[in-house]
Amino acid sequence: MIDLNQVSKRYKEKIVVDSVTIPIEKGKLTACIGPNGAGKTTLLEMVSRLVPKDTGEIYIDGGEIKSWKPGELAKKLSVLKQSNKFSMRLTIKELVSFGRFPYTKGRLNAHCHELIEQSLNQVGLFEIADQYIDTLSGGQLQRAMIAMVLAQDTDYILLDEPLNNLDMKYSVQLMDIIRKLVDGFGKTVITVIHDINFAAAYADNLIAMKEGEIFAAGPVEKIITQQNIKNIFDIDVEVIDRKGKKFVMYY
Repeated sequence: MIDLNQVSKRYKEKIVVDSVTIPIEKGKLTACIGPNGAGKTTLLEMVSRLVPKDTGEIYIDGGEIKSWKPGELAKKLSVLKQSNKFSMRLTIKELVSFGRFPYTKGRLNAHCHELIEQSLNQVGLFEIADQYIDTLSGGQLQRAMIAMVLAQDTDYILLDEPLNNLDMKYSVQLMDIIRKLVDGFGKTVITVIHDINFAAAYADNLIAMKEGEIFAAGPVEKIITQQNIKNIFDIDVEVIDRKGKKFVMYY
């Protein structure tokens, strides 16, 4: 389980995340929603220790984030950032193999190769695994990055806007993969998603943020209401129920 207690982050005079206290349920898919600048990405970055928190505590399976050694944390938690840059010329397979570095320090074993192949197949890139990443489309590169995270095979997976650059087909496929990781393998996934309907259709729980604070949090059916969405995003919407799922009509 991940527990956040009074966690805050400030950049100069601007408070980006303000005294957030929330438990994140283990073995569930939790989606962070909210307008641009709400603090969603910063919250994920603090949980993954990519940026330091200013105040508060973050506990992962009972251990405060500062107490985790980097190598051990990398075996427990993996993260996909919103933007990634590479100075080396790598093939897709070489990139995905980086996910195994915390375990083998580059000396890949049979289990590593099995996980790498499995991850490439899951995102539909196995057939072009030897292609260089600087020749890929934005969507292909995004899928390669996701495969690297899958190959890392951690209990906790943090994804910052994983649907970036993906068309409808691959967005659905990726969300199906994420759902399978939770339901079939017991992973805990926390993701920032801008598409409210993908969040509503696939997530178990939602964290809705606005102006650095938690506006609402809980099961999807509790959070996706017409009044909540209107207040979070400052727009008029209609919420409809279809086959047990809630969808937001905002256009």
